[in-house]
Amino acid sequence: MTTLLNHLSEGPASAPPLLLGPSLGTSYALWDAVAPELSVGHRVIRWDLPGHGGSPADLIGPGATVGDLAELVLALADSLGLERFAHAGVSLGGAVGLHLAVHHPERVSSLAVVCSSAHFGGARAWRERAARVREEGLARLADSADARWFTPGFTVPRLVRDHREADPGAYAACCDALAAFDLRDRVAEISAPTLLIAGRDDPATPPAHLRELADAVPGSTLTEIPGASHLAPAERPEAVLTALRAHFGGGARRGMAVRREVLGDAHVDRAQGRQTPFTARFQDFISRYAWGEIWTDETLSRRERSMVTLTALVAHGHYEELAMHVRAARRNGLTADEIGAVLLQTAVYCGVPAANSAFATAQRVLAEEAEGAGE
Repeated sequence: MTTLLNHLSEGPASAPPLLLGPSLGTSYALWDAVAPELSVGHRVIRWDLPGHGGSPADLIGPGATVGDLAELVLALADSLGLERFAHAGVSLGGAVGLHLAVHHPERVSSLAVVCSSAHFGGARAWRERAARVREEGLARLADSADARWFTPGFTVPRLVRDHREADPGAYAACCDALAAFDLRDRVAEISAPTLLIAGRDDPATPPAHLRELADAVPGSTLTEIPGASHLAPAERPEAVLTALRAHFGGGARRGMAVRREVLGDAHVDRAQGRQTPFTARFQDFISRYAWGEIWTDETLSRRERSMVTLTALVAHGHYEELAMHVRAARRNGLTADEIGAVLLQTAVYCGVPAANSAFATAQRVLAEEAEGAGE
């Protein structure tokens, strides 16, 4: 008899492990649009709730708790040889992550809680739903899945089908777990780096629930995603991916730190403030690749990198970027005379007209800097 949760493993076996948990009524297909990208840098293990997807229904029964589900996740991790892992979960999967971080902190290296909560509105509604499902099955409840999970006009047929085909007894037992779940008095104990993601249009776990967690979990970060309801990884996968990759990927964090050191907080804050779902992946790419890998390479000093960057920007006529990197060059220790010498060099190899425009740009930036210093 199978005693483990059904799961799907993706990515290099030697990469840092990342477990992904689903919401009630869905399978690991909830992560279809996100997991393949995450698996580039992680060993991603997606797991199914009991009675959902391919997991046996008899792994839990009436009166189950989130703690019972967490023990099943730990058993899965043990079977895979994972002593310590990152965890991201949606709704009930997020509650499992919170339980693990509170009760088994030695196992959780990093945590992301997506469209979830430290409590789910009290026991009564969940007990009533459990009783109705045990009596009627899931067909009628699945008919309203789109309204509970997505913004109007959006659907994912595979997930709705998973809801309809879940085992009613196991689904009801998961409702029992949600009815009994309340970690509000314990989440302040969480020590793992924690990301909280809210769907701005989520009626099941509104952003206020994630804000409550953000206020309680030390050092946590909150991201609200516009246009997302309860199943944000399915409805807004690009935005969720960007947030998760930045949280779980050390390169992005290092890159953002270097980016701020070189370009300044004001510039980076403006860039982040202009970010949209359309540009989010590009911003993430810059942080991970340009700043997290290239600018952190110690083969060249930051002074030398500034010289190379100024030359390249002049060669291609990117004068708006040049202004930004003249300021960066000053932060990296170049004097005005050294910047002038770099631009004079470009006159020989990039052309006098290009250097002429570059000198005009640099002179404006340096004048602004001098004026600011005199205030």
